[in-house]
Amino acid sequence: MSLAVVSSRAITGMAARPVTVEVHLANGLPGLSLVGLPDTEVKESRERVRSALQNSHFEFPARRITVNLAPADLPKASGCFDLPIALGILAASGQLPDGGLRTHEFAGELSLTGELRPVRGGLAMASAMANAPSPRSLVLPTGSAQEAALVEEATIYGARTLLDVCAHLAEPDVAVPLPRASVPYEVAAAAHAAGDTPNLFDIKGQEHAKRALEVAAAGGHHILFYGPPGTGKSMLATRLAGLLPPLSKSEAVEAATLASLSASGFDMRHWGRRPFRAPHHTASAAALVGGGSGPRPGEISLSHRGVLFLDELPEFQRRVLEVLREPLELGHVTISRAGGHATFPAAFQLVAAMNPCPCGDLGHPSRSCRCTSEAVTRYRNRLSGPLLDRIDLHVEVPALSPETFAMPAAGESSDVVARRVSRAREQQLSRQGQLNCGLSNRALDAQCPLRPEAQDVLLRAVTQHHWSARTYHRVLRVARTVADLAGCDMIDSHHVAEAVQYREAPD
Repeated sequence: MSLAVVSSRAITGMAARPVTVEVHLANGLPGLSLVGLPDTEVKESRERVRSALQNSHFEFPARRITVNLAPADLPKASGCFDLPIALGILAASGQLPDGGLRTHEFAGELSLTGELRPVRGGLAMASAMANAPSPRSLVLPTGSAQEAALVEEATIYGARTLLDVCAHLAEPDVAVPLPRASVPYEVAAAAHAAGDTPNLFDIKGQEHAKRALEVAAAGGHHILFYGPPGTGKSMLATRLAGLLPPLSKSEAVEAATLASLSASGFDMRHWGRRPFRAPHHTASAAALVGGGSGPRPGEISLSHRGVLFLDELPEFQRRVLEVLREPLELGHVTISRAGGHATFPAAFQLVAAMNPCPCGDLGHPSRSCRCTSEAVTRYRNRLSGPLLDRIDLHVEVPALSPETFAMPAAGESSDVVARRVSRAREQQLSRQGQLNCGLSNRALDAQCPLRPEAQDVLLRAVTQHHWSARTYHRVLRVARTVADLAGCDMIDSHHVAEAVQYREAPD
């Protein structure tokens, strides 16, 4: 047989689209031609495949070899096509039976010795196969098969070398089946209960900020901490993930899939844990939202279902911060390029921290601020009003007295607070099917009944602070969360008063 067809997949954004690898051997000048919109990385597979076949003691056909990657209009990137190309050549040249090719999909990069190296997007490929049920199995390098096996609905096999794959596909009487990759979901519970997450108990004082963090966790609200350096803003931010409930199986797979598409890949030790991302303030807009000719997720997508912490918020470039406005509202980001576009989920909780002024000492009880009023104004003007409008809670973290931080810690632990957060979230999901942060304006009327005195408090605050309609609705959502934490169906005046104080801007 001089023609072989092998199935594989190409990563485009978060999707893994089916690709058919067609290999044809013909008479003519020996050579290997690749068609079907391959990029440089795919074109280089010619030399990797040639050496891998020869070093695995197969014959590389001295014929004209044409490899077509269909569909032709879909860009093909990464070295994941090495394995299907090599198998196609072996099947087309009669060195491998082609029966097993019809029941499997293949992806893997070949080394010159014939060993298989991990590829990016193994989890995305397994998820795609599970979402569109197929009788085929997926063969991946061992390093990628373990993470892909997290998708239990897909059949995944892990292979170390090209020879292992060929032995799996050999005639039934001599075949050596590959082991099926398997990872128990109990790993998720073990990861969440590992006890190595930062604990709220370690923070001394700052009871007001701790309460605000609990409200943010219960309703999924974004939060901004402001105050002098060294008051615990970063410590508070790192405790938020520990207050959130464990990820569900589907949420854990979704977060792991996004991580597997990044340059650093997915670390199995983080399976089942809420993502926590803290990019440096020198990060570019592309690093934050994602980008590249073949779009990859950025920090806001890598923190999907978790926490995005932006420390020293005014130090970020303003154009970088402005790209957060749409994802904060929509929960996803679309990256458009000339060759197409990719949409990544970005349902994260934003935690930001900032100093009150460039020197950080404005309002400090014992240190004098060295900044001029113009310098303070310029510093705060780096944050646009529309961006601050999208952050639900603005919370001051004041300097502590020496007596406070000299005393032993005596607050509540993260476990105690997390139980209250979990109860409040369960109440929201049973009532409206989503967290309070996602309530539409129409849903607010139905889910946020206000007592008359609570309505009066809210209207007075709107008039006094000249709030926009967006701010009004965000304060109402926070008040609904405060009432949920108290176990109340109706929103009382003290619930609204607490929500209003979380909108106070830095003095």
